[in-house]
Amino acid sequence: MRAVRSLFILIALILASSFSVRAQNASRLETLLGISGRQKPAPPLLPPQGLQDHTANGKLVLSLDDAIRVALSNNTDIQLDRSQIEFAQNNLSRVHAPFDPSLTSSFADQRTKSPTSTQLQGASILNTLNQTTQIGYSQTFLTGTNFQTSFNANKFSTNSSFNFLNPSLATALQFTVTQPLFRNRGLFPNRAPILIAQRSLKQARATFQAEVNRVILQTAGNYWSVVLARENLTVQRKSLEGAQKSYAHDKRALSLGALPPLDIYRSESQVASRRVGVIQAEYSLKQAEDQFRRSIGADLDPAIRVFDLELTDQPEPLGELPSMDIATALSRALANRPEFEAARQQLAGDELTIRLAHNNLKPDLEVSGFYAGNGLAGNSAAAGNTGLSSSLSQVFQFTYPAYGATLSLTLPVRNHAAQANLADALVGRRRDQYQERQTNQSITLEVTNAVHALEEAKLTMEAAKVAVALARENLHADERKYELGAEPVFFVLDAQTQLAQAELNVIQAQVNFQVAVAQLDHATGDLLEHHHIQIIEPTR
Repeated sequence: MRAVRSLFILIALILASSFSVRAQNASRLETLLGISGRQKPAPPLLPPQGLQDHTANGKLVLSLDDAIRVALSNNTDIQLDRSQIEFAQNNLSRVHAPFDPSLTSSFADQRTKSPTSTQLQGASILNTLNQTTQIGYSQTFLTGTNFQTSFNANKFSTNSSFNFLNPSLATALQFTVTQPLFRNRGLFPNRAPILIAQRSLKQARATFQAEVNRVILQTAGNYWSVVLARENLTVQRKSLEGAQKSYAHDKRALSLGALPPLDIYRSESQVASRRVGVIQAEYSLKQAEDQFRRSIGADLDPAIRVFDLELTDQPEPLGELPSMDIATALSRALANRPEFEAARQQLAGDELTIRLAHNNLKPDLEVSGFYAGNGLAGNSAAAGNTGLSSSLSQVFQFTYPAYGATLSLTLPVRNHAAQANLADALVGRRRDQYQERQTNQSITLEVTNAVHALEEAKLTMEAAKVAVALARENLHADERKYELGAEPVFFVLDAQTQLAQAELNVIQAQVNFQVAVAQLDHATGDLLEHHHIQIIEPTR
């Protein structure tokens, strides 16, 4: 008995623990109804792709093109925007639903016993059996024409003595065609939702391409930010080494009595100040690397996240420097930027929506015609049992035909909903026209700024190189004078600072040039082509 009791306690504890785990993820009502237990978890997201191919010796080694391709595979924003294309594809499939054929069928069986109150019912207790079979087919075509056909078969048996056929088999076959004459007549009003969905799909693809361009530009900017931070750290360390050499020289001079005691603090303070610059540069590099890891999806994998970054592209441009005038850049942007294509598709969809709204204001006039054949068979004392085949023969030979036509008109006195929909369509078109103009203005300004930034970066690089050469010569001269005792250490330290700043200016100008090239490619819509990237629609 004690063992049985222990078993029940163990089972109760297991059930209670499982209930508490479910209760953490679902409401109490869902748990009681068993909803949470029947839910299947969503499949896990794919891990980052392509990063393992670029690891070597504990480092993540990437060129700019490598970084862009890895980012396009793993960037979260790209995955989110790709879903908009899938939604548009699903919507395009959905708008075909009104033209899907429909096949229906049903069978009903009913037996009834009921007392009677008169001899005219044919029995004192009326016993009937009624079995009905129905099959129907319906389809609407792009012209608005609706076709329906239905087949009915009814078997009826009773104990009433007044029925000539018992059991009886009644069958009927009917064809019905309905055609709108005003509203929804013709190809356009019926195909308009499909055309609008096709425009929306093209717009989603163009918007996705624009997002791809943005991610490429963002990745390139983050790449060069890491390079700039890395080179800045190198310059800061080099500047610290120069200050330490000057400080060591002053210490020797102080020990020999060739330097006043108070002058040692100048070089010592410079060492401390430049050490602060090195520390700040180190953490600036860490921040830039973390931002870059996020843009390529390296932060999603703990094993990859700890790898050091080795970016192989150098900021100094090679070969002939590119150049482009504003007129050429604007013409390329007009031809290539996906934002213009998205705006065009939106306006084309607006025109379709307006025409469809006008169609919904028309009166609803429809003509409908039908043609049917009827058949009847069964068991009778005179003819015997004729059976189902006899009834079907009468139906398909239209021995007993029925036909007719209907003309229906719905003329709303006021149609506030349709009028409001038309007004919304007109307002939407005007809004999208302004948005197109806004897009045009924004891209024009972006192209102009990109061209100017590229020219500025080219001129700045040339001037910065000259400034570095002069600062290096100035430092060499001050060091020579300092060694000869003709100048105090102040001039050497100041020359070191100026050289470090000049070297930073060169690196900054080179990085600015690389970023300006990417910005110009983005502004003209050439970013995908220049990085050899092609967007391929996924197979469904």
